[in-house]
Amino acid sequence: MKTVEDYNFRGKKAIIRVDFNVPLDSNYNITDDSRIKAALPTVEKVLKDGGSVILMSHLGRPKEGPEERYSLKHIVDHLSRLLQREVKFADDCVGNSAVEIGDNLKPGEVLLLENLRFHKEETKGDRDFANKLASLADVYVNDAFGTAHRAHASTTVIAEFFSEDKMFGLLLARELKSIEKVVKDIKRPYLAIIGGAKVSTKIDVLNNIIDKVDDLIIGGGMMFTFIKSQGGKIGKSLVEDDYLETAREMMYYAKSKNVNIHLPVDAVIADDFSNDANTRVCKSDQIPDGWMGMDIGEKARQSFSSIIGNAKNILWNGPMGVAEMDKFVAGTESIVKAMVEATEKGAFTLVGGGDSVATINRLGMAAKVSYVSTGGGALLEYIEGKELPGVKAILKD
Repeated sequence: MKTVEDYNFRGKKAIIRVDFNVPLDSNYNITDDSRIKAALPTVEKVLKDGGSVILMSHLGRPKEGPEERYSLKHIVDHLSRLLQREVKFADDCVGNSAVEIGDNLKPGEVLLLENLRFHKEETKGDRDFANKLASLADVYVNDAFGTAHRAHASTTVIAEFFSEDKMFGLLLARELKSIEKVVKDIKRPYLAIIGGAKVSTKIDVLNNIIDKVDDLIIGGGMMFTFIKSQGGKIGKSLVEDDYLETAREMMYYAKSKNVNIHLPVDAVIADDFSNDANTRVCKSDQIPDGWMGMDIGEKARQSFSSIIGNAKNILWNGPMGVAEMDKFVAGTESIVKAMVEATEKGAFTLVGGGDSVATINRLGMAAKVSYVSTGGGALLEYIEGKELPGVKAILKD
């Protein structure tokens, strides 16, 4: 695996695909800069060598060309402060401004290009568009794990224009090495904690890890499909009836493989999908009509914490409840605290997925687990055993 550590950038211009898809408030202030900070070591390596940097990224999902709220100009000042140097900005990622500023870029200087997705050619993987991006630099670096599962112009096609001078950034390389520890280099007991709303979005992950783990904790809205498949009463909780048989088969298969599937014994239920709803706690398979499960209960939290405490290898993806509502975040927070304690005892702990990462960041505990992945969809697809186009493009001769 060739990374920036294996290359001397002296006198070279490196175009780096980063993932600066960060959340902005209504005044365009960055509310979480963790993705930007994660890319800094790669940028600083190039600059330290005496090279110059051209950064490219997407932001949001613009529909028809440029949109003010998705302009990367909003992050220029913050990025300049983090790098402690002026960051130049091109108001387009291709065209005259990008070429002119790029041509005049001196060693030690940084240029940020405008949002790649202001051009439809980016997501279409257009070869001519990729060539225009490639022509700006001498070296291509992919450090955007969060988009490595997309065969876009800037993540995959661009690599074709760099025969030897293409490589992984430090972040992407670290992501791959960390995920390998929960996919191949496994210590036991191996525990996977899978949450989120729907079984349908996680079924490939579940199928791929069921043969690898010793224990599997299932939480979030998806737990009610499993509970109903076992004959439980779930009230008006979220359920995918089309996946009841799938859930039953998975429970049976896990038992035949001596894999322990753990479902929450109790749940925090509500009479409405709202932070202001009336709530109570009951057995997770005895939810009355008119009520819905919104979080795991205290007994489940204690049980899951104990299971986490005994594991040596832990993968966590997905919240235990409706974590975006303050009233139903306690179950997800209990997983964070148990993961931190397990890490302190020597377990390897990997956290991925939007709500899981958001919760651990909000609690200020990201540095207290082994690794927090910056990729949501990319992480899931890698765990599913799928080949990531952005990774394959670098490894390809």
